[in-house]
Amino acid sequence: MYFDAPGKENTLATLQQGYARGQALGITEVVLATTSGETALTALGVFTGFQIIAVTYHCGFNAPFQSMMPPENRERLEAAGVRIVQATHALSGIERSVAKKHSGVYPALIIADALKLFGQGTKVAVEVAVMAADAGVLTGGDIVAIGGSSRGADAALIVAPAHQNNFFDLKVREVVCKPRKF
Repeated sequence: MYFDAPGKENTLATLQQGYARGQALGITEVVLATTSGETALTALGVFTGFQIIAVTYHCGFNAPFQSMMPPENRERLEAAGVRIVQATHALSGIERSVAKKHSGVYPALIIADALKLFGQGTKVAVEVAVMAADAGVLTGGDIVAIGGSSRGADAALIVAPAHQNNFFDLKVREVVCKPRKF
């Protein structure tokens, strides 16, 4: 499925498409990007029978020692059995800080930009798959990986996940949906 444009208005359709394809393939894990927890809360109504893993920004992303996910959303998600990963971005991390201070181009940032050739949401879906693998919350089988462009979700992939130290073992098996224009 292709959306005319990126954005949060595609969230429900992205979740539904990811669920349908994951279910057809016998997948039981979905990893999704969520800043505030809203996308993960929406996923609760769609991904029945799946383990939902919600990946959010690292603490301090916007303000020192502050989480971007409101505590009430985190509590609701955890009470529903959602596993939350709050971690440094796999495709920027400390390299973004070094690049800002010293200029230059660094491998993780090049990988991120290459993935953005398929859209921001596609890059994010790959990134959260790696972050979830590194956090130890995946079983090792294929997953549905969902990302977005700014807010909401607009890309769903079927991914064989891998850890950062084996990044090139990650495989994007299928593109379920993504925006055509970005």
